[in-house]
Amino acid sequence: MRKIVSSFFLSLDGVMESPEKWHFPYFDDEMGEAIGAALASTDAMLMGRVNYVEWAAYWPTSTDQPIADFFNNVPKYVVSTTLQSAEWNNSTLISANVAEEIAKLKEQPGGNIGMSGSATLVEWLLHEGLLDELRLMVHPIVVGSGRRLFESGKGPKPMELVESKTLGTGVLDLTYRPADK
Repeated sequence: MRKIVSSFFLSLDGVMESPEKWHFPYFDDEMGEAIGAALASTDAMLMGRVNYVEWAAYWPTSTDQPIADFFNNVPKYVVSTTLQSAEWNNSTLISANVAEEIAKLKEQPGGNIGMSGSATLVEWLLHEGLLDELRLMVHPIVVGSGRRLFESGKGPKPMELVESKTLGTGVLDLTYRPADK
């Protein structure tokens, strides 16, 4: 069975919004290798509408190789009840029976189904029991404002730390699984 693995860059105060404004001073070869290893185990992406719209506007014309090739060619599953179509290469829109459709994706053969961004979707997946791993790269910076991960106020969801590493820049690379998995 495939796993859904969601990855986020976070600040110490839990901000995940606009990492392009605070993440890059901490990016180095070591972080690049960790991200590359995660992508190597991924053969599909799952995303919400906002993330899809942003990435579909950026990656098709990006020259940032080899990651642009990866995102442009990997199968993408977009969860949205408001989009009418998903035109970016290899994109499939999921707009009804979302939990059932995602469960079917997980039953297909293949590697991990990756997520990056899509905070609303990852929280929903977690509470629906569909999220298998949550990977957080916690940066040693207090951003002060911006959207935080898990803002909805839904009840507690115990998590189990299954892997941790401190990168040379002080970023914590943490992998959690829902404690009930």
